[in-house]
Amino acid sequence: MGGISVLAQVQLSDGRWAAIRNHHPEELFLWPENLLTTLGMLFLVLVAVAVIAVRLATQPLTLLARAAESLGHDINRPSITETGPREVRRAAEAFNTMQARIQRYVQERTHLLAALSHDLKTPITRMRLRAEMIDDDTVRTALIHNLEEMESMAVEALDYIRGMEGMEKPQRVDLTAILETIQQDCHELNSDVSLDLPPLDPVLLMPQSIKRCLANLIQNAVAYGGHARIGAVQKKKKVLITITDNGPGIPTQDLERVFEPFVRLEDSRNRHTGGTGLGLSIARNIARAHGGDVVLKNGNDGGLIATVILPKKQRTLKKGKHSATV
Repeated sequence: MGGISVLAQVQLSDGRWAAIRNHHPEELFLWPENLLTTLGMLFLVLVAVAVIAVRLATQPLTLLARAAESLGHDINRPSITETGPREVRRAAEAFNTMQARIQRYVQERTHLLAALSHDLKTPITRMRLRAEMIDDDTVRTALIHNLEEMESMAVEALDYIRGMEGMEKPQRVDLTAILETIQQDCHELNSDVSLDLPPLDPVLLMPQSIKRCLANLIQNAVAYGGHARIGAVQKKKKVLITITDNGPGIPTQDLERVFEPFVRLEDSRNRHTGGTGLGLSIARNIARAHGGDVVLKNGNDGGLIATVILPKKQRTLKKGKHSATV
């Protein structure tokens, strides 16, 4: 008889032996196809449940990581929602508290700098009026030149702060019209600026701020390269505006350093143009306030290429809760 028999014997307390026999037919140990299918389906269900559980567990951490990354570009970004399990709520609350403290810290110092820059204009004006009364032409010219440099630094510092705070109300604007206005202003100053633009859709921007951003980059191209060529590429989610000059370019290791306030490169940029080293910092701050950026690279045939990246859809600038749940 086929199959497997199991025999078990045990001695009882009175000395007798008890035997237990069990026979399993051979068919019981065959591998049926329906059992394999059932196990396969069970395995797939378990994998699906595990994947969903892992995603639900890690989603709050992913949203928190995205919030931390965007905080580096926009200190005034909306705070994240404090919902979910207790540990997640505590992490979100700590993140929002940290963001609020950083905002207060930055605002206090930017307001202080703005007040100093604004208040400096009055004594500078008085000193300039007194300098005009000096009889010695050489001394008078030198003093007036120094006062003009101080006034320029005060004005550019105010522009730098405005670019950081993004105080202007966004509205839908025509980038082509803004660039044509800048080109016309440059032509009136005998600056060589050319446009090669495709049709561009209106974009939600802060118009005066973005004009200042583009004007700074175009003026840099004219000052250091003698000519500015402006192009644009329109993509699905963003617009790229390129400003190319024919100048000496910038050493690769300094392409990021030039965005730091008051940084000037003696070897690659002319120091007799009267700039203060804030133009590129202002341009990048404005672009980042829009959720974009400014990137510099050297051209293959020489010159410098400045690319302004602007998203077509602006994130909400009002303070409030982030739409994603953490």
